[in-house]
Amino acid sequence: MVSAAAIQAGTLHRYSKRLVAFEHRASSDDAPNNMILWVGGLGDGIHTVSYPSILAQNLPRGWTLAQVQLLSSLNGWGTGSLQRDAKELAQCVDYFRRLKGEGSKIVVMGHSTGCQDLMEYVTGKGREGRPRIDGAILQAPVSDREGLHSTMTDAARRQIIETAQRFVEEGRESDPLPSSISGTYLGRLPISAYRWLSLLLENGDDDYFSSDLSDERLALTFGAFPPHTPLLILFSGADEHVPKSVNVEELLGRWSRAVQSSNGVLSSSSGVIPGAHHNLEQDPEETVQELVRRVVAFTQELDCSISSKLS
Repeated sequence: MVSAAAIQAGTLHRYSKRLVAFEHRASSDDAPNNMILWVGGLGDGIHTVSYPSILAQNLPRGWTLAQVQLLSSLNGWGTGSLQRDAKELAQCVDYFRRLKGEGSKIVVMGHSTGCQDLMEYVTGKGREGRPRIDGAILQAPVSDREGLHSTMTDAARRQIIETAQRFVEEGRESDPLPSSISGTYLGRLPISAYRWLSLLLENGDDDYFSSDLSDERLALTFGAFPPHTPLLILFSGADEHVPKSVNVEELLGRWSRAVQSSNGVLSSSSGVIPGAHHNLEQDPEETVQELVRRVVAFTQELDCSISSKLS
């Protein structure tokens, strides 16, 4: 089992009035110009997942990693939205672009629901007005809808959806559902009617990764990746949040075809990491190093791409 050191050296940046990002100390003495901005999933915050710290210490010269805190981090996600996350992430990208200089490369790496934030940023409403990024990494992209459906009874799911829809009809979409309705499926924290519907409904705002989405739907999401934002997709081979009925190799193939059909660029390092769990927290060193190897290869692909354009 690999875990990051409890104490991490780096720089805390305030990229917006109430939002921060923690930049890990680079693995070399050179001042790095290129950034990976890591965005966690539901309940995650800075330094709640070990592998980003390990990845930061193994990045090539010229690269560093910063963990991004959003209002949706930790317990804030229940009353948030992907649109709000994308707006805050745009502020973070803009901050580091100005700090590192126009020649810098900015990559966003999403973990779990952070992958949905990344999809919203690149392909969702308002994408034209957001600062461009030079690469995107989806690590452990999973369907919250399918995951929740596999743990809820039909009656419980139906009650939550019907109650949330009634709240929305009454103009109360921002109000949390009563705990007597929502139970403890996602912990005892406030979850708005809007966010429940976003997570549970087919084609809801959070529904980017379900295996039953049509090719037409995928064309609007994965098919919307621009050529200037190459994509790396990393599935976890033993992800405990993926229902056993889902064939991840087949799903990866569908996403890959959607990206490439519209001239998007999919990294050759994409694939399934054998034996990896959702956040790799309890995985052996060789599993974590396989993730590191693929991400490092992706940064090298980006470096080579920039070099070829300049030559």
